[in-house]
Amino acid sequence: MGEIAERYRRRADAFERKVAAVRADQWANQSPCAGWTARDVVEHVVSLHATMLPPVARKLEPADHPLTAFQEARAAIEDVLDDPIAALTETDTPTGRMTTEQHIDSVVSDDLVVHGWDLARATGQDELMDPVDIERLWAIAVAIPPELMEKYRESVYGAEVPVAADAPLQDRLLGLLGREP
Repeated sequence: MGEIAERYRRRADAFERKVAAVRADQWANQSPCAGWTARDVVEHVVSLHATMLPPVARKLEPADHPLTAFQEARAAIEDVLDDPIAALTETDTPTGRMTTEQHIDSVVSDDLVVHGWDLARATGQDELMDPVDIERLWAIAVAIPPELMEKYRESVYGAEVPVAADAPLQDRLLGLLGREP
């Protein structure tokens, strides 16, 4: 198994544990994402998984419960990552041409970390993110050109939340991505 598949599985394990821990009465809880409930966070993650599948001639079937939906989406992505032909199929993405596994890594896998925090915050779970993931996402985020970051702020992240320069890296990452740590 390659590095990308291992990273995805580790992050998907953590996200799935958070989804499984959500009580029935918590799905409507407000998340840190404006206008999104805990259920909306999971639906967003599942929809991101679904967008990775058409370039390799696959799709997701709808599921009734957020946990089932995530488990099915996860299985589909793992199937792609385990298939060398599908994983290495090149596809056009908003950030340029790349392999399907690279696209999964840079979008779906990275989003599991941040949206795992969103779900944890919405449902009162442990909000601690993996330090390895924090360092990787921080390096990626600070490397985004300012004009592109502004575009992302309008459509994805939201306005930067001021955080002390000496705050823990997780807090600085969350603030940079428009979340109140």
